[in-house]
Amino acid sequence: MARFFGRRQEDEEEPPGSSGPSGAPDRSGAPGLPGQARTPDSRAPADGPYPVRTAPGDGPAPAGPLPPVSRHDAPGRPGPSAGHRAPAEQEQQAPSSPPRRRQARGASVPARETREPRLPGAQTPAWSRFILGRPAARFEPKPPPADPYRPDTLFDGWSTPGLTVRLASVRGDAHRFGGQPRQDDIVVASHEPTGSVVFAVADGVSSAAQSHVGAALACRTAVADVLRQLDEERHQVDWKRVVTAAAYQLLMRVTRGSEPTREQKHEAQVLLATTLVTGFVRLTGSGLLEVNLVHVGDSGAWMLHKNRFHPLLGGKEERADGVFSSAVSALPWLPPQIEGTWYTFPEDGVLLIGTDGFGDPLGDGTGRIGSVMAYELGRPPREPQAVAQLLDFSRETFDDDRTLLAVWPRHRLDESGGPGAAKAWPDGAAG
Repeated sequence: MARFFGRRQEDEEEPPGSSGPSGAPDRSGAPGLPGQARTPDSRAPADGPYPVRTAPGDGPAPAGPLPPVSRHDAPGRPGPSAGHRAPAEQEQQAPSSPPRRRQARGASVPARETREPRLPGAQTPAWSRFILGRPAARFEPKPPPADPYRPDTLFDGWSTPGLTVRLASVRGDAHRFGGQPRQDDIVVASHEPTGSVVFAVADGVSSAAQSHVGAALACRTAVADVLRQLDEERHQVDWKRVVTAAAYQLLMRVTRGSEPTREQKHEAQVLLATTLVTGFVRLTGSGLLEVNLVHVGDSGAWMLHKNRFHPLLGGKEERADGVFSSAVSALPWLPPQIEGTWYTFPEDGVLLIGTDGFGDPLGDGTGRIGSVMAYELGRPPREPQAVAQLLDFSRETFDDDRTLLAVWPRHRLDESGGPGAAKAWPDGAAG
């Protein structure tokens, strides 16, 4: 199944009966990008960022067991440590997707009353979901399988002497409605000797029965290996080693420690497939952000600067007919070439790492969702949970898990100690 992504006219126009203004702020006149990609002897021109391949020339990595898989392939057979599954007759009766909001077809159909009536112009109640466009239907989520434990929502936030970190991962409406676990995962750690923040973000492939386990294994393995290499004071992180180690852990999950056969490699691909973005970020002496990262699959990275989103890597591939493909490369399959890429951000740039649950509704960043995200993420929020609330916005048709990591230079954090001032979105940004 393929889907169009990016900004579309029908996404920007409000349907009959919906609330909110009909358009988002026009960001087309935003200033250009003053950031540059890092080069050996100079900074790039002011319309970057431009990636520069700097990882050692290790040569191509060995080809993996399978070509890229599709997110919509049929589920594979159960593997080791599978979670509890409902009886077959119950699974057949359960709806496969969350309900959709329906427009009233006449005066004889009464509007549904909410239990929290609000006056026009009233502020959004604390912790209510932000509505950006036509909202999704409201329902009480079903619990995910108990083993392994996967919370519906997680968030974290802290600062090193030079960097401020905020992150969140939320279960999408489709998984909440169906009782499936959150398949995204994220791990972030501080490496104090180098002042670096090391990260990994993974998105388990929906057709893989235990992709949430694969995502967790990939993130933890990648971050642990990068931290180990930074401890060794390597001039460059060996990204081929990092990604290969993450893929190997998925294979070991199936083989229980023995070398995998061809059939076991296939089983791991069907059972545990996951994307991965991993890397580290640090602050230079001049206050700029230096980022070194690598990825497998369609999870992405962006630089947010002056209200504009500049994609660095990841995203879905566009076919010749203009349709974005849903096929995705995923571990334990290994791409033939694994190299890290360096980027240098201006001092007011923001590093964003996210799964396609964030990247798909963001599109090119010029629509309503992009306008709100740019406004809220332009500076670090005081409270870490604010990113979780922002990421859990309600918008019909966008029901995937969402994970986002944001990193700012710490000098941009308001540490005055006073109560946080309430903010108002730009006119037309909220639905």
